[in-house]
Amino acid sequence: MDLRLPRLREAVLRRPRRLIAAAAAVVVLAGAGTWTAVASDDVPPVDRADRVMDMGSGVKVDTSYFTSGSGRRPAVLLAHGFGGSKDDVRSQAEGLARDGYAVLTWSARGLGRSTGKIGLNDPKGEVADVSKLIDWLAERPEVELDKDGDPRVGATGASYGGAVSLLAAGHDQRVDAIAPAITYWNLADALFPNGVFKKLWAGIFVNSGGGCDKFEATLCEMYQRVAESGEPDAEARELLESRSPSAVGDEINVPTLIMQGQTDSLFPLGQADAMAKAIRANGAPVDVDWISGGHDGGDMEAARVAARVGSWFDRYLKDESGVDTGPAFQVTRSGGVDSREGTTRLTSVSSDSYPGLTSKTRPITLSGREQSFENPAGANPPAVSALPGLGGAGGLSQLSSLGIGVSLDFPGQFAAFESEPFVEDLQITGSPTATVHVKSTSEDAVLFAKVYDVGPDGGMQQVLPAQLVEPIRVQDAKAGKDVRLTLPAIDYEVDDGHRLRLVLASTDLGYASPTAPATYTVSMAGDGGLRVPMPLGDSEATAPLPAWVWWLPLAGALTALALILTARRPTAAPAPDPELADVPLQITDLSKKYAKSSAGYAVRDLSFQVEKGQVLGLLGPNGAGKTTTLRMLMGLIKPDGGEIRVFGHAIRPGAPVLSRVGSFVEGAGFLPHLSGRENLELYWRATGRPPEDAHLEEALEIAGLGDALSRAVRTYSQGMRQRLAIAQAMLGLPDLLILDEPTNGLDPPQIREMRQVVIRYAAAGRTVILSSHLLAEVEQSCTHIVVMDHGRLVQAGPVGDIIGSGDTLLVGLASDIADPVVEKVAALRDVESAVRTDDGLLVRLAPTAPSTEGAAVPEPAGVGASGGADRTEGSVAVSDAPDTALAEDAPGVNERSASLLVELVRLEVPVSSIGPNRRLEDAFLTLIGDSE
Repeated sequence: MDLRLPRLREAVLRRPRRLIAAAAAVVVLAGAGTWTAVASDDVPPVDRADRVMDMGSGVKVDTSYFTSGSGRRPAVLLAHGFGGSKDDVRSQAEGLARDGYAVLTWSARGLGRSTGKIGLNDPKGEVADVSKLIDWLAERPEVELDKDGDPRVGATGASYGGAVSLLAAGHDQRVDAIAPAITYWNLADALFPNGVFKKLWAGIFVNSGGGCDKFEATLCEMYQRVAESGEPDAEARELLESRSPSAVGDEINVPTLIMQGQTDSLFPLGQADAMAKAIRANGAPVDVDWISGGHDGGDMEAARVAARVGSWFDRYLKDESGVDTGPAFQVTRSGGVDSREGTTRLTSVSSDSYPGLTSKTRPITLSGREQSFENPAGANPPAVSALPGLGGAGGLSQLSSLGIGVSLDFPGQFAAFESEPFVEDLQITGSPTATVHVKSTSEDAVLFAKVYDVGPDGGMQQVLPAQLVEPIRVQDAKAGKDVRLTLPAIDYEVDDGHRLRLVLASTDLGYASPTAPATYTVSMAGDGGLRVPMPLGDSEATAPLPAWVWWLPLAGALTALALILTARRPTAAPAPDPELADVPLQITDLSKKYAKSSAGYAVRDLSFQVEKGQVLGLLGPNGAGKTTTLRMLMGLIKPDGGEIRVFGHAIRPGAPVLSRVGSFVEGAGFLPHLSGRENLELYWRATGRPPEDAHLEEALEIAGLGDALSRAVRTYSQGMRQRLAIAQAMLGLPDLLILDEPTNGLDPPQIREMRQVVIRYAAAGRTVILSSHLLAEVEQSCTHIVVMDHGRLVQAGPVGDIIGSGDTLLVGLASDIADPVVEKVAALRDVESAVRTDDGLLVRLAPTAPSTEGAAVPEPAGVGASGGADRTEGSVAVSDAPDTALAEDAPGVNERSASLLVELVRLEVPVSSIGPNRRLEDAFLTLIGDSE
């Protein structure tokens, strides 16, 4: 295994800002906020208010407040990830707002656009800000109150934000429920486990915060002192403990949902265990959920986690007693790899009580003589176990669940003790323990304990579950002493025929080891082996074959037989349509209605077709159904009726034809310390598809990033990030590319660059579907348009046909007219709608004979005919006298325009000109009327 340690160190140190997770508090109104309607196709709409809050002492915090609907409702404080900002949690905030909560997000001190120094959730800083935030919520008319000054409020967030949720509950008794995720209970234990400095994660932590100078002086000085010595002192430990939830653990007595990551060498499962025990001891309801991902990568199960948090708050904030909040304990397990998608299949098991980490165990005998090994000078080369964050969505830590080993121990720098091969599968859920005797030629010894799963072929099949290692400092080791080891908690199955190997190494890449050379001597002590936690529901046992081994196969066979006899056969997917084999997309009578929506269908009877080489603009106001349509197209949600076919294949979740579809929806997350090219390579590796299928160079050429590809993404402008995201969607050169608001946040030059990217991609005969609110940009980028409103198709066809329709006229006005006059114009015979614009009055005439000539999509009944002259060339100046001859003499102004002119003069409308409309924006407003 060629790991090339220097390159690994470099990759680790380039790890991104947002690995650690959410921040702390805000409040005290410092000025008027800015309200905006959050764009969404899934009703109801969400309003967002952005405010800068004054925290005192010169600290200003940037906030966003999300609401939807009317009436009072509970509030939720939603904190973001360390090194990030409030923008990172916007989508979660919108979802909670739609579910009936008033949601406040903010950028923590020293992060995002907020000022001040980072205090790592200082009770006098970030945590005090939370109380001010709650004060502000108590004054909001939308927020439900338990009593004056006491809002009904919950708090949630991940990592740094999960910690501030816990701290808020401990410091402010007005917090009613919390849902912390992948976070810490004791930050000193997390960064200085058993007295050993977790140097790699600590360095990433400081770097992702912007460097030491961004932190409070006491924190910066502490970090520099410990990093230089390589050994945490009592003062450093005391400082971190004072800013940890454990410091107020006896004050946290609210319902708590704990979600901790299994692939997490920063905040391992033991942190959640200590958290659960302390809060449950206070008498509060506590559920524990071990999710698949963590700070080292893997699947974060975002949708499931969000749903469970929502149910938790529904139960304990809305007092909906009938809500199912899930099991008391749940653990996600890998079910192997989906061969078609290259993704890990996930399953789960649960229990009606949380078992803890070591409550029920069974002994495993280990063999091995007393062994001596070296701590090398400078602690170099170091062994490799956890690689913080290397691996993104498919993290290296998750590879162990697939039987892939990436760890490395150097000969002469470790001792090993092994079990006999197992005659049955062994499930470990919790922390294995062991007792060893340690002796050193130095006063102190630092060891790194880990338990490997070893296959029948020995070392070549050695896997370290979740890449987790337990460091331990043994003081006064010269005389020798017994040391009890509590290894990292895992959920892992060891196959029959495999063995367990306990390894104690002298070095590890992620930690600081003594630099002075020493010799360590280790032997097994106590009962001479491991004790491993039993599977869920098992009792204490020492027998090699517990009772469940006998009855479980029989029960499984009976269950399988029942399923075979009673289960319905799965519905077969419709056969491919050979006549549509070359058609990128055909949508027929598509409908979708959300169960909790009171606004009717999100999409209703939608039909259109897209051809090769087209750039199709999908347009419509908020709530028109655009995003719902795109989600159904990508197989993310199931339609209630109708059909979607891509190249003749019906779309279903996981349909193989989706490999020909690329998408850019709601932005892409990149590792800011890696280059653009490295980010794309990492993403493609995570798909499990062959490197040659990526067509990386072609995608990069289309994206046009040039030399910027070799630079760290953190140096990119927003436009460059957007183009990198488009390049990511283009990997594999999908035949159908879906882009949802690709120009969001871009300035005009960047928008122009993005336009060229889209045009270049379609020029090779591929197809692009682009959803955007920038109508002028759509007019220049797209060849065809589909306009939706209230879930239905309004009009479809080539851009030129729609915007040049002679049925849409712009009436120039010499002076403004009153609303009643506009209403009279709209009520005229042969007039379908009349809308006031900056340029005058936009009038849409009732359609005559609809035409679909040249259209890429079937045009619905009632849509006006195509054709018409340029708006400026076809317009005519009108005098004060009512003379229809003026209209007849003007080029491009037809008989219907002349008839309209007569009626306008009769209504005393001060007409200055009249002619066909040629702007997409005006045509769009005419098509959808006042629906926005």
